[in-house]
Amino acid sequence: MKRILVTGGAGFIGANFVHHMIAHSDSEITVLDKMTYAANRQSLEGLDSKRVNLVVGDICDYVLVNELVPQHDAVVHFAAETHNDNSLHDPRSFVNSNVLGTFELLEAVRNHGVRLHHISTDEVYGDLELDDPQRFTETTPYKPSSPYSATKASSDLLVKAWVRSFGIEATLSNCSNNYGPYQHVEKFIPRQITNVLGGLRPKLYSNGTNVR
Repeated sequence: MKRILVTGGAGFIGANFVHHMIAHSDSEITVLDKMTYAANRQSLEGLDSKRVNLVVGDICDYVLVNELVPQHDAVVHFAAETHNDNSLHDPRSFVNSNVLGTFELLEAVRNHGVRLHHISTDEVYGDLELDDPQRFTETTPYKPSSPYSATKASSDLLVKAWVRSFGIEATLSNCSNNYGPYQHVEKFIPRQITNVLGGLRPKLYSNGTNVR
């Protein structure tokens, strides 16, 4: 039986991961979530309370992180500030959560010998023109274009540096345009759906030709 610490597990993607693991494994899961506006306790409702424990706290909290990490076999790191528009209005919170929070987790897994999987975004690679024959791969150079994507790129590079410099066991994945249950209405597809349902014109960013 694996004990997994899931940061941001009350958010959209994290909650879906928790539900998947409970349904398809015998893992015991601790969700560490700051419970900001993007998190929702209802996303974890119906799960076995003997296998899922919610801890309300901040990944930037050194003491808490170093208390929880050694109790687990692996950390899956979803916790992040994620909305591009919000990052333009309040970039500091993105630096704190996405960069400093990831740093605290990296130091904790290094000190306690725990495996880490870091969840990132395709937005670290930037944009492509509509007719560009190029496609992004894992080796494409990073070209972030917002405070959000820049802080996620920073956290990715920290993970890679800790693997090389300190030999921690860590991997990362770059998710692309996820959508589905538990997603906050501010995100692109939920917002288009609510606009249509409300009789409003769906909104495209720029001229609608961005490609990733």
